[in-house]
Amino acid sequence: MVTETTAVTLRPLGQSLLSVSPLGLGCWQFSRGSGIVGRYWSNLKDADILDIVRVSLEGGMNWVDTAEIYGGGKSEEALAHALDQLQQEGSLHAKPLIATKWWPMLRTAKSISSTIDERLTCLGGRSIDLYQIHQPFSLSSIASEMKAMAGLVKDGKIRYAGVSNYSAQQMVEAHRILQQYGLTLVSNQVKYNLLHRKIDENGTMEAAKELGISIIAYSPLQQGILTGRFHKDPSQIRTVSRMRRMQSGLDEKSLARSKPLIDLLSVLAEKYGVTPGQIALNWLIHVHGDTVVAIPGASKVRHAEENIGAMSFQLVRDELEQLNEASWAALK
Repeated sequence: MVTETTAVTLRPLGQSLLSVSPLGLGCWQFSRGSGIVGRYWSNLKDADILDIVRVSLEGGMNWVDTAEIYGGGKSEEALAHALDQLQQEGSLHAKPLIATKWWPMLRTAKSISSTIDERLTCLGGRSIDLYQIHQPFSLSSIASEMKAMAGLVKDGKIRYAGVSNYSAQQMVEAHRILQQYGLTLVSNQVKYNLLHRKIDENGTMEAAKELGISIIAYSPLQQGILTGRFHKDPSQIRTVSRMRRMQSGLDEKSLARSKPLIDLLSVLAEKYGVTPGQIALNWLIHVHGDTVVAIPGASKVRHAEENIGAMSFQLVRDELEQLNEASWAALK
């Protein structure tokens, strides 16, 4: 398994001045096993979180992504604590770019401004480079939300605005509104991987490319399915949380349908001396040029090592296309 990388080539995030590594560290797993979505993961120890953050940043990642809803701020706090520890150690990698998100459920756009100081406090006073609307279902209009985000940029509370889980139409509207304030929408964070490609079909990817908006792909390994572990040993399905077992893709029929794709990932992995998961991540960050960046998470150090290793090589165009075809076949 490739675990080390030479200098990682950075790419622009949208039309911002931010330059990011193709992969950033997703911090959902740092939720302390609490909250609406945090129960998806077990409660990691501080020492484990520190090691994961250290390996990720020292390996070439220069940005992290978290959210208010991840444990009600506990993920942000755990991340901040780990970065504090790295600073105390004198690490040269203790100041990554930080992306986090506002949770809109049963809230109006006024909450974006009224809760920003809570986000900054949870992050230990660190600046927010990218602030994202987590879902498109607040009680306010997109126009009101973008006005609030523009206000935060003007006040110096955040550097750039992004969204998450927005449709093509919603994304275009958010971008249009921000332009009225002299800003652009930097990114749209959506689920995207070889086994989940809705944005390729519904116009979101096309619109993002036209407007120069980056796609931040979450769940880039389809919750571990693209590593091949569940195909190799179906008994491992019982070891994951019930919430994860309920997801589509882990049933017998779905595993059989995706097996040819997993087999191809394995063949390419052997060729490059890497893992199937690293091949899946490499496809994701190269198939659309610089448009897509991804945020794989890590609950173990070896996951972090595998993530950074996925940036140390590049699939050729023919291999990207082979995976593209196998992906669509698995989704029929």
